[in-house]
Amino acid sequence: MVRPFEPGEWRIYRDLRLRALADSPDAFARTLAEEQAQPDAAWPARLEGGVASSGDLPLLAELDGEAVGFVWGHVDPEDATVAYVFQMWVARKARRHGLGRALMSALIDWAASRVDRLELSVTLTNESARRLYETLGFEPFGEPVPLRAGSPLREQNMRVRFPSR
Repeated sequence: MVRPFEPGEWRIYRDLRLRALADSPDAFARTLAEEQAQPDAAWPARLEGGVASSGDLPLLAELDGEAVGFVWGHVDPEDATVAYVFQMWVARKARRHGLGRALMSALIDWAASRVDRLELSVTLTNESARRLYETLGFEPFGEPVPLRAGSPLREQNMRVRFPSR
C-alpha cells in the first residue's frame, strides 16, 4: 500500500531514511553519517514541512502493515515546470512486490498534474532502479556526473515529460 506520510510520522520517515542510507549508500548524494548527525528536532520539521507544502509529496510504502519504503517529490520553487524525485527506496525484503512501481506511479500522477516534467538521478551501477525508471517512461539526459564529491560513482539524470496539463 502507498499513501502520503502524515505530519506526526517523522520517526517512521527518519528510520526509513537511515535504513535506506545504510542499505544503499551508493544510491544517495547524502551519506548516512550526514543524516545521523541531524538532531531529532530537524526530522519533524523536515517531514511536516513537506507534508504541508503544495510543492512536495512525501509518500510511504507499507507491506503487511510495516513501513518498507518511501519516495519524495518536490516541485522546483525557481522553475515551476519541473519536479524532482528525492530519496526513493524500498527495503530489500519488500522488493519484487511492486512497491517501487507503486511509489513512482503515484508520484508521476501527482507531478503530471502540476509540472511539465519529472526528473531524477540514478547511480549508473543501480541497474534495477534504472530499469524501473525506464519502464515508467524516464529517459536519460545530459552526461553522467559524480554522485558526490570524492566519489568514483557517477549518476545519470533522467526525466519523463508530460505531454500537456
